[in-house]
Amino acid sequence: MPDFTGRREAVAALLRVLAPATGPPAVAVIAGPPGVGKSALAVHCAHAVRERFPHGQLYLSLGGAPGAPAEPADLLAEALRALGVSGEAVPCGPGERAALYRSLLAERPMLVLLDDASGGAQVRHLLPGSGSAVLVTSRRRITEIPGAALVELDALPHAEAVELLGRIAGAERVAAEPRSAAAVARACAHLPLAVRVAGARLAARPGWPLRALERRLADESSRLAELRAGDLEVRESLDRSYRLLPADAARALRALAPLGAHPLPAWAVDAALDRHGADDVTDVLVDASLLRQDGVDTLGRPRYRLYDPVRWDAGERAARDPDPRALARVAGAWLVAAERAAAGLPTTVFSVASAGAERWTPVGHGLARLARDPLSWFRQERDALVRLVELTAERGPAGSAWALAAALVPFFDLRCHLDAWRRTHRAALDAAREAGDRYGEAAMLRGLGQVSLYRDRYREAAEMFGRSRAIFRQVGDPRGEAISVCGLGAAAQFRDDRPAALRHFRRALAVFLSLGDRQGEAYARQAIGRACLRSGDLAGAAEWLEGALRLARDMGDTHREGCVSMQVGRMHDLAADADAALRFHGRALEIFESLGDRHCGAYAMQGIGGLQAARGDLRPASIRLERSLAVFQRLGDLSGAAASSQMLAELHRSAGRTRLARDYLDRAVCLRRGLPSGFP
Repeated sequence: MPDFTGRREAVAALLRVLAPATGPPAVAVIAGPPGVGKSALAVHCAHAVRERFPHGQLYLSLGGAPGAPAEPADLLAEALRALGVSGEAVPCGPGERAALYRSLLAERPMLVLLDDASGGAQVRHLLPGSGSAVLVTSRRRITEIPGAALVELDALPHAEAVELLGRIAGAERVAAEPRSAAAVARACAHLPLAVRVAGARLAARPGWPLRALERRLADESSRLAELRAGDLEVRESLDRSYRLLPADAARALRALAPLGAHPLPAWAVDAALDRHGADDVTDVLVDASLLRQDGVDTLGRPRYRLYDPVRWDAGERAARDPDPRALARVAGAWLVAAERAAAGLPTTVFSVASAGAERWTPVGHGLARLARDPLSWFRQERDALVRLVELTAERGPAGSAWALAAALVPFFDLRCHLDAWRRTHRAALDAAREAGDRYGEAAMLRGLGQVSLYRDRYREAAEMFGRSRAIFRQVGDPRGEAISVCGLGAAAQFRDDRPAALRHFRRALAVFLSLGDRQGEAYARQAIGRACLRSGDLAGAAEWLEGALRLARDMGDTHREGCVSMQVGRMHDLAADADAALRFHGRALEIFESLGDRHCGAYAMQGIGGLQAARGDLRPASIRLERSLAVFQRLGDLSGAAASSQMLAELHRSAGRTRLARDYLDRAVCLRRGLPSGFP
């Protein structure tokens, strides 16, 4: 094949195996997913060793009719005819045919290329005798033939995929549009067959710019329709693999495809099929090179990923034959896992759980251990979780979408993933509204209000908190209403409306007390204490903050203890007790660092830096403030970054470094200009 590209290591390995030898035949198996270039590699290697087999080479296609691999007896008859045995001279029985086949090849050793084998049993009947060699291609990992070498193929490296595209469509053409060429190669998943088809389409249309094909391949839902040129078609290769699957494996494939390109846990197959221990189905898909293992999760369990073209094809099939119950079960399993992981994160008063959403509990996958290291699990699964929220929001059920979105709030809040928080809540909010789910609508509005609050969009936050409060009141959920009122209080406080803030916080506190909600009570007490601090009421602040601190410690809520400790530190600073202020800020920083909360930790560092600067400890103060500034900028907290820049400007001015002070002051001014309108 003149445009054969890459595969140097695989070619070298195969050529070593195919060296002439006495004794049992040398056997090499090339395995991999549909369209990965197994046959092309086999033909290339067969051509490279043609001089080693002067009696020639024998090619047999083992694929047979659609849905049914060729029978060994028929293949032996075909081989005998190719070897010169004609008509009635071909024995009737498969055993006799095999004996004659081996006798002929013993006299004249050849290279036998068995293309598209379904398994070891099919190949075993076609193994020749001594002196010959066998090259097998298969979508299955054929490991049951003694002495056979296995070479597994994956997609081409990016550079080789682009090179292949250039060899078919024209190197100058590809070089003239390198970005579009790279995009086309990526859209083809670097799969040789897909790249070959894309190149053939371009070659047939010399007037097309590459960006035209790039646009056509951008949509995954229509990509397979575009990857067709003459008798070359990616879909046909995938159809054959799909038709050979057992019913359960085909169902699982259709259920997994819409979940996206992210690695999936093993229990996703269990949930899709509504049965525990579906390892047999997973094994079928892996053995057929349709599903591949992609590392392990934080529990040491395997994760799997669908090959991209397989996912495109199965996604089209799922769209034609949707299984909403399978999606609901998969979402329910993710919800159970997310809730168990969130149980190991700091408690947040802002999260609203759904009691009515469907849950499906995976068995035997170690989910009980998720709370031991929840951050690692959430980091690993975040992209898949975001995709699942959006998918269930689009296809239903809406209750699963918003319940899963709400379950992610503790992680998003702790790690300051505001974009993902907003994205999932917006999708789930639209789904809840369309389904008429008023409680879900209120919960998502409350979460979106918190995101707006963190982004210093106080008027926008107040609007969302107000709407969520009204709906919670209508559906009769006093706790939901109280946490929305807390949001209104925070928005008022940040806009320097102390009377309104205190009114909201006191109203929320009364509800939390009536419900016996100690976490809500601790938050409200802290919020009232903070409002007193901002107005200079140190006695009032001490009363409320000390109560909040006691509650946090009694409950073992270390994150709340850290938040209150920062306010207590601020209170001691205003009371001119710098040692106590540093002690409480230090305790807060210790807590936040132990919990992995970089955002709150940056505020604690900022507080410590300010206290150190006031004492004249400029070097450690500068280090703390610089670190806090870096974290705020990384997380997109403009107001926090502006405050740290302002403090650094004052520090350098006091040290006589006027130019540096001016630079930090200019940065603070620039950051404040980026704050939303309406920011105080």
